[in-house]
Amino acid sequence: MLVLMAPISSLLCAVALLLLGNGLLNTLLTLRGVAEGYSTGMLGLIMSGYFVGFLLGTWLAIPLVRRVGHIRAFAFFAALAAITALLHILLVNPWVWLGLRVLYGLALVSLYMVIESWLNAQVPSEKRGQVFAIYMMVNLGALAAAQQLLNLASPSDFVLFVLAALLISAALMPITLTRQNQPSMPEMLHTNLRQLARVAPVAMAAAGLSGLALGAFWGMAPVYASLSGFDAPGVGLLMSGTILGGALLQWPIGHYSDRHDRRQVLLWVVVLAVVVALLMTLLPAGPWLLTAMFIWGGLAFAIYPLAVAQMVDQLHSDEILAGSSGLLMVNGIGSVCGPLLAGLLMEQFGALALPLHFAVSLSLLAAYTLYRLRHVSDLINEPHGHFMPMLRTSHTVLELIPETLAVEPESAAEQPPAATP
Repeated sequence: MLVLMAPISSLLCAVALLLLGNGLLNTLLTLRGVAEGYSTGMLGLIMSGYFVGFLLGTWLAIPLVRRVGHIRAFAFFAALAAITALLHILLVNPWVWLGLRVLYGLALVSLYMVIESWLNAQVPSEKRGQVFAIYMMVNLGALAAAQQLLNLASPSDFVLFVLAALLISAALMPITLTRQNQPSMPEMLHTNLRQLARVAPVAMAAAGLSGLALGAFWGMAPVYASLSGFDAPGVGLLMSGTILGGALLQWPIGHYSDRHDRRQVLLWVVVLAVVVALLMTLLPAGPWLLTAMFIWGGLAFAIYPLAVAQMVDQLHSDEILAGSSGLLMVNGIGSVCGPLLAGLLMEQFGALALPLHFAVSLSLLAAYTLYRLRHVSDLINEPHGHFMPMLRTSHTVLELIPETLAVEPESAAEQPPAATP
């Protein structure tokens, strides 16, 4: 393991520092927005700006990385992210914040692309599954730990904004000091969403509606916690607990889904997430609500990787990377809409509108999955794909998970050719 980790230690250190700063800033902005008196509708719009930038960066970053190389591109986008973090405290205006969030989202997805394409180049194919698991553990661990940094100062002060910028800037150090060769940037994958919807409709619906729910969580959960009566450390505890639930419960859910009908597993996960979300509307701020959020996070965070595994079950090996890129796009569109819609609902109906938004979004997915189970038999390719716990980052991470995406050559050869989505 040490031999495997040594060449990529600088990349993992960089992503840990980056996500410590990113996780802190994302929660901090909503708390500071509440303190500034921004409406929940406005906060939802601001948080949606991050995901708009995320989608834009998927296309805009690749030409720059190809032109200047990975190290220079990482330095450029890390500087942009750090500057953007500091501008939030210098220019306290909701419309300025909206523009800054778009820039910040563009910078973050570009940084993900640099790190993930570099990991792809440094890791031998037979070890990529292990590295992918470690990479996701670093992602989730850093995001959960970042919430506890809220205890260091008040959101109304400038200290936490400076700390977020310092952590993002510190991510430059291991990258710029590395002696590893810079890889070439992979091609942007093209996908036909209409074809993907026809071949893997349940996976596509799960990707979009989980984005609608989790986009609202990332953008509006700190506002929900604040309005429910949690102080800043309590908000951090709620966010950390939900993320840890997502990290811990994905493994048993995924293991079970590999041995049973994936759509049935998805249905039960979604139904349970709906039940827990409805239960959250009855619970006051306190340990029981934190427990409910932990369970809900474990269920909700599993939906997107279940969608990826379900899509792998439906496609041939040469279609899977393009199909996964399509799922990322659909999930991103849902993530853009989630905070905006949840913010508008919370403006009208208060904090309880957020768990109700979770419940309604996932109820739509449950209803569609149940319809497909009862009325449509999906064509399953053999062997099945394998579930891998994951977060939505950039399309370049998909090449790190050949164990999930691969189909045995002899099985693939027996299948008739199919058009790439």
